[in-house]
Amino acid sequence: MKPPALKPDKLFYKISEVSKLTGLEAYVLRYWETEFPELRPRKNKGGQRTYEPKDIEMVMQIKSMLYDEGFTIAGARKQLSRRAAKYERDLPTFLRSMKSQLQEIMKIVQTSEHKGKSAHK
Repeated sequence: MKPPALKPDKLFYKISEVSKLTGLEAYVLRYWETEFPELRPRKNKGGQRTYEPKDIEMVMQIKSMLYDEGFTIAGARKQLSRRAAKYERDLPTFLRSMKSQLQEIMKIVQTSEHKGKSAHK
């Protein structure tokens, strides 16, 4: 299932726009909000749902699981929960790796700055 074409400069989408982008009726999107805790678009001051690109990505994941992969709603909910748990387990490892890589970059930058200052003397 190909992802919908989002506008790169647009931060929020109304439910009618998401409906058109995803090919799902608005009532389906509202129902999925009750079934999937991961899908919680914000509401503006007027009470209208405002979907961010990450919300639309979640809608597309759910749609794929239900329509393409044949999951039931309960099965898709469980699968999303497992993915979230795995992400939470993997996050500390990812952050340690990122910190190490950033420290290496800092060393390279500091070394090149030091060499640059030495060359100007």
